[in-house]
Parts: sequence; C-alpha cells; structure tokens
Amino acid sequence: MAPTSDRPGPDSAWVDRSSNPARAWADEAVRKVIADDTRSADTHLHVFPLPPEWGIDLYLKDESVHPTGSLKHRLARSLFLYGLANGWITEHTTIVEASSGSTAVSEAYFARLLGLDFITVVPRRTSPEKIALIERHGGRCHFVDHPPEMYSEAERLAAETGGHYMDQFTYAERATDWRGNNNIAESIFQQLEMERHPCPDWIVVGAGTGGTSATIGRYLRYRRLHTRLAVVDPENSAFFPGWVTGASDHSSGMPSRIEGIGRPRMEPSFVPSVIDLMMPVPDAASIAAMRHLNDLTGRCAGGSTGTNLWGVWHLVARMLREGRRGSVVTLICDGGERYQHSYYNDTWVSERGLDPAPYRAAIDRFLTEGVWEPPAGP
Repeated sequence: MAPTSDRPGPDSAWVDRSSNPARAWADEAVRKVIADDTRSADTHLHVFPLPPEWGIDLYLKDESVHPTGSLKHRLARSLFLYGLANGWITEHTTIVEASSGSTAVSEAYFARLLGLDFITVVPRRTSPEKIALIERHGGRCHFVDHPPEMYSEAERLAAETGGHYMDQFTYAERATDWRGNNNIAESIFQQLEMERHPCPDWIVVGAGTGGTSATIGRYLRYRRLHTRLAVVDPENSAFFPGWVTGASDHSSGMPSRIEGIGRPRMEPSFVPSVIDLMMPVPDAASIAAMRHLNDLTGRCAGGSTGTNLWGVWHLVARMLREGRRGSVVTLICDGGERYQHSYYNDTWVSERGLDPAPYRAAIDRFLTEGVWEPPAGP
C-alpha cells in the first residue's frame, strides 16, 4: 500500500540541531580564540649566563611575554577551546573559575574577547596587582578567606548564574594536546633544535594545577626523549608529600605563599606518574632565587620562577659532580611587577619570617666558585 501523505517520515522523531544559532556562535568563538593565538609570537627562550667551563647551558622560557603576562595564558586558551568544543560555553554563558590569580587574569581576557561575563573566586590574600589585572580585563572577583573554599564557592556561583565552572584543577591536564599542536613542550624542543645540547637533561617546572607538568611529562614519553622532568614544590603544598607516599588524596589544608604553584590538596590534573623527580623548595629560597635572577639579568619574575630556579641549581650542581655536560630548561612563569608589594618588598618578607639571605649567599657562591652548599631545611 502506498504511504498516505500525512504519515510521519522515517526521520520525524529526529532532533536536528545542526543549524542551531548556538553552533554558529561557537564556531565564531573558536575562530576568535585561535586568531588571538595566531597573532601572538612564541615565547622567548633566554640563555642564562653560566660559567662557560662548566659545559652546561641553562635556558629560561619566558612565559611572561604572553598577552596576559603569564604561563596561565596557555592554560586559559586551552580551557576555553575545550569548553567550546564540548558545547559547555555558549553565547550567554557566565564563566566562573577558582583561581589564585594568574589563571583568572588570563580567563578574564578570553571571556572579554568572546563578550562573556567572568567571575573568579580568589583567596582574599591574592596580590592587589593581580586583582587589578582581572578587573582591567572586565572580570569580577569574589573573595574567600580560606583557599580550600574556592572550589565549592565556584560551583555554587556557576549554579546560581547558570554559568560554566571552568575548573582548571580538573581539566588542565586534559584540555591541552600533549602530543603536540604547539604545546609548551613541543615549543621548547623546536627552539632548542640549533643548540649544542638540543635534548636537555632536565626540564624543571612547578605544579599549580599540574597541567604543565602533565603535558611536558607525557610529551617526553610520547617522543621517546631522554629528558627527565623535575617538579619543584613550595612549602605547605600537598603535591610533594602526595607524590612521595603515593597518596592521591593527600591534603595539607594550608595555602602556599608562592602564588601560582603549590596546592592544599592533590589536584585531579596532577599526574604523578610522569614525573621523574620532585623537590620541596623553601619559600625563602624561592624569593632569593627570584631576586638573584633580577639582579643578574634584569629579568623581573615572580616567586614561582624562583622556585623553579632553586631546583635548577640543585640539578646543575649534580651534573657538575657527575662530570656531565648538557642543558637544563625552566620557565619564567610570570612577571615580577605583580609582586612588588610582596616578594620584592623587604618588610613583607620579614613580617612572614622569611630570610632569603643564606639562600642568596649559596647561589652567589655556587656561580662564582662552583661550590653548592645550600642551607639545610626551610
């Protein structure tokens, strides 16, 4: 029997959203984010002056030159592309984040690029320079007195506004393509191609979300490179003890004084299995190394860069003891202009019971005499 004209067709129960205006908006949003990346040059790889007779080269990848001034610009871009590709971010989505500062600065930048509202939950002790940058990019700050409260408060705000909680501490390790696509690891190795030691012995980074260490560690294994990954961790952070003991739920319950790295709990984006070595770093050592970099090279960086450098000096000293020649790479995570009231302020440092002087003396002696005798303990 021939079908009647009013009989439903075979696809009558389908829900076709292929021409949904939301899809067109998302396409344009992705274009804008990628176009912003295309307009930006890669970050510089500076040579740090080591004694030439050592035969060791130290490179500093300067992430402070991103449009928002920190390594977190890469993460924010990846998180926005991840949210757009998953359909979580639409034309009317309020973006919500929990951040100690720099990620919020970068996410506020991308939210404004897409015409979206942005709210970040930050600890009340976040540097005033970072708060000003967040607000300059059109973001709003929601303060909490205790850093562990950031997560639940961000979830609450996202639910209250009908927004999307970016949740950098969960999605940082999966939002970036660790196999390549100009991630930070691929960029480092491309920039080293013409150097005398193009495959470094060590790459040294800190852990905030864990996304950068996960990306680099996975890339090293995927490319079958002999480079080892060292992760440095400041005082009060849960990452080092959690890595040592294998406790994925380890919690210190204490905030880090080195902004941008160190967490009071093991974060979901932290991948311990890709790390070859972890080193705890005293906060006073981070400040000493950061200030030494500024005095010697004129490069003004933040506390997390100092944490990286303290780990670098341990590893360079080890290479010297072993008679090894090669190279080491670390990151300038952000600029020191964000910390003039704190890490570069002697009064602020002293009020927190920190004494960078013995650590600074150890660095100076190492680079002049080749003798590495760091102070014992924090």
